[in-house]
Amino acid sequence: MRVEVKRSSRRRKTVEARLVDGTLRVAIPASMTKAEEAHWVEQMRKRFERRVDRDTISLPERARVLAAKYQLPEPAEIVWSGRQRTRWGSCSVDTRRIRISDRLAGFPAWVVDYVIVHELAHLVEPGHTSPFWELVNAYPLAERARGYLLASGDRGA
Repeated sequence: MRVEVKRSSRRRKTVEARLVDGTLRVAIPASMTKAEEAHWVEQMRKRFERRVDRDTISLPERARVLAAKYQLPEPAEIVWSGRQRTRWGSCSVDTRRIRISDRLAGFPAWVVDYVIVHELAHLVEPGHTSPFWELVNAYPLAERARGYLLASGDRGA
């Protein structure tokens, strides 16, 4: 992805990025150091790459397929979330709404599927009880996916 950086003397603290014709345009304060610029360019590049990656995965379709395969209920809604920083996914049992962190968008499909199965299982069993883990562990790559998520350096679902 091509990147253009624009320094602005009017911009004081905020960093903004937009994708224009395949080019990531990053606006930063003129007072930023080169190291700060490099940090923010990398952060914004990762954020926009996740958006592109997540657009290739249909969460509702994946949830439908996985729910049928593992005999779990379908959610009322399943969406990507750019706001989840400490969880891979979340499930609101009362509304049957599932949110999946967009940090997963670049991960292998089998890892994303594991997180979806994990959240679908909460529609049956809200807590992390033994029956809950039995539902989740029906997914054959559950243990491997948990290891992958742990190795990524963040907290799990």
